[in-house]
Amino acid sequence: MSYLNVTNVSHSFGGREILEDVSFKLLRGEHVGLVGANGEGKSTFLNIVTGHLMPDEGKVEWPGRVTVGYLDQQSSLVSGQTIREVLRTAFDEMYAAEQQMLDLYNQMAEASPEKLDKLMAAVGEIQTELEHSGFYSLDAKIEEVANGLGLGEIGLDRDVADLSGGQRSKVLLTKLLLQDSSILLLDEPTNYLDENHIEWLAKFLQNYEHSFILISHDVSFLNKVVNVIYHLENCTLTRYSGDYDKFLELSAIYKAQQNSAYERQQQEVAQLEDFIARNKARISTTGRAKSRQKKLEKMELIEKPREKLKPTFRFREARTPSRFIVEARDLVLGYDSALTRPVSFSLERGQKIAVKGVNGLGKTTLLKTILGQIAPFAGKVELGDFLEPGYFEQEERVRNDKTALEDVWSEYPGMTNYEIRAALAACGLTNEHITSKVFVLSGGEAAKVRLCKLMLREVNWLVLDEPTNHLDVDAKEELQRALKEFKGSILLVSHEPEFYEGWITSVMNIEDWTTKII
Repeated sequence: MSYLNVTNVSHSFGGREILEDVSFKLLRGEHVGLVGANGEGKSTFLNIVTGHLMPDEGKVEWPGRVTVGYLDQQSSLVSGQTIREVLRTAFDEMYAAEQQMLDLYNQMAEASPEKLDKLMAAVGEIQTELEHSGFYSLDAKIEEVANGLGLGEIGLDRDVADLSGGQRSKVLLTKLLLQDSSILLLDEPTNYLDENHIEWLAKFLQNYEHSFILISHDVSFLNKVVNVIYHLENCTLTRYSGDYDKFLELSAIYKAQQNSAYERQQQEVAQLEDFIARNKARISTTGRAKSRQKKLEKMELIEKPREKLKPTFRFREARTPSRFIVEARDLVLGYDSALTRPVSFSLERGQKIAVKGVNGLGKTTLLKTILGQIAPFAGKVELGDFLEPGYFEQEERVRNDKTALEDVWSEYPGMTNYEIRAALAACGLTNEHITSKVFVLSGGEAAKVRLCKLMLREVNWLVLDEPTNHLDVDAKEELQRALKEFKGSILLVSHEPEFYEGWITSVMNIEDWTTKII
């Protein structure tokens, strides 16, 4: 049974072709990983199948009755509700049925015996339906899924207006999973989850009896949960059976075959052209030359396989700082209340430290406190001499209406247009990306713009808050290589141990400092 049929869909944006004659089928029970480099159009594809975007050509059909749950990178919440209230909206239909049942009970007070029997029958039907759907254990179900994704640590009675962007994404994901839709469409769901919660989500999706389409650059996660890969590259969509590792194996074979077929045809074309050039003027062989010319004209030429633009990252190193970069004494992290007990520590020149711990304990707060962007709740932080820090934030805090070129140029006005373009191109961004406004770029493309700005500055200490969020596999591998080669100090927050294991010098677990029960 097919849940979704996409037929010959094409779509362009700002003169740039994104999808070209794409067809796709989602079958019952398929767990699909939609993969491809940043900017290839994965999120655009999901927006088209959900009706948020209209394709230039082609059609999208959802045969039969299916419910679709969609989590995109731009989902938002309305302030004024608690987390629990938002999560309960996943069951609005059940609460509406309960209200209908209560209204029927109220009508019974003045009903005739004949009408009373009808009301009792209607109430019985609703009661049975609610019991069958688990309505009377909803709060327990909400607690279970919320705790699995780490919302219990935040507190379900917190107003969503007080949450960080990452915490809001968790609320939206939790609500989506509670809805028990026929189809799940998930765009980078692991970006704001730590290791424990990613593992919980992996188990949830492994056991998901319906179908889903998942966009993710987390290879380990993909391998655990998908059984089909659709690869989006150069405006086309190619299907592979199996997990991500199997896709890599099969796509390598497919690309080798493409290259081989192209090269063989080019040799044949060269031979035909050579024969025609040598023999078309000779009377004795002109007939054979014309025959070869007809063959050449009828030949369907194979397009040369296009190589994907890969980024090249390199951090510029400033002068050597003092031995101690950071010295903290009885430091307590927090805003209105303390997040940690008092801790003392020091970071030395040359150390590369990963900060780990479940979300909500203050990893980002730690980075901002050390950098002096927010004051300690208590205690003291002293920075060393000659420090040139480079800070990478998780997300841009405000909508960026500048183009990528203007954004970088405004920070480095002394550079030429050519130099800025070359720097952005080295980060894997095309001319279309460079001349697009930052807010319309994909999460990965926008992250590359911010990395570009960081790499144009001379630094001796990198402070990185989830730098791999949104980055595609090639960009993550290149960033990992660049950080290994960087001779300065690094303080890194990341939920991907496979990204930093093997090159960091130590791990700082913020769970050891917290005053919360975890």
